[in-house]
Amino acid sequence: MSTTKKPTLGVIIGSIRPERFGPTPAKWFAAEAERHGAFEVDLVDLADYQLPMELAGNDPNAALPAEVARLGQRLAKAGAFVLVTPVYNRSYPAALKTAIDWFYGEWALRPVSFVSYGGITGGLTSVEHLRGVFAEFPAVTIKNFIALANYWRVFDHDGWPVNTEGLRVPAAALLDELAWWAPMLREARRSRPYPRLDFALATNDSRAVSPTELVSCAFSSLH
Repeated sequence: MSTTKKPTLGVIIGSIRPERFGPTPAKWFAAEAERHGAFEVDLVDLADYQLPMELAGNDPNAALPAEVARLGQRLAKAGAFVLVTPVYNRSYPAALKTAIDWFYGEWALRPVSFVSYGGITGGLTSVEHLRGVFAEFPAVTIKNFIALANYWRVFDHDGWPVNTEGLRVPAAALLDELAWWAPMLREARRSRPYPRLDFALATNDSRAVSPTELVSCAFSSLH
């Protein structure tokens, strides 16, 4: 019998606006994750944290603001994340960006997915923007995610899906994929260091560097 502890899945409510809709799909998805059984589930509401909009300076020894440290303690326990996000002006909320930018190692080398909600597109543009952000840590944004189009029609007045089975299929696919990645990345983090991927051009090279060379340099650092 395996004694390996289940990874923790952090389900993050990304909107802090008054009368937001985010807790409804977040609570539903957290319940689906509990039902799935592969994770310990931690439902994190960013509205519970007063995060400063102004980020810290470059002093690595500076103490974090208390609310940042409090949130960081929860994020650090997670081995995977699902961000529940609306779409604001074709992107995701500023409060979510602030929460992301306060941390680095907490996100790095974890699998990440999304539950987005919006109008006709279901918040797809917010997800596409978030994929680029999480690539920088680097985190692994998985293929499967859920986009809730015309979200006001998806849930009943009690906050549960009108078509429970219809949403359970994509939720299971998302969770299955996260459950594959989470232990793989956990073992990789523990067993071997991750190579640095950043690169810099020599400042004493007087010749012009073309965009093509820059791209080639970037790709060569990845292989």
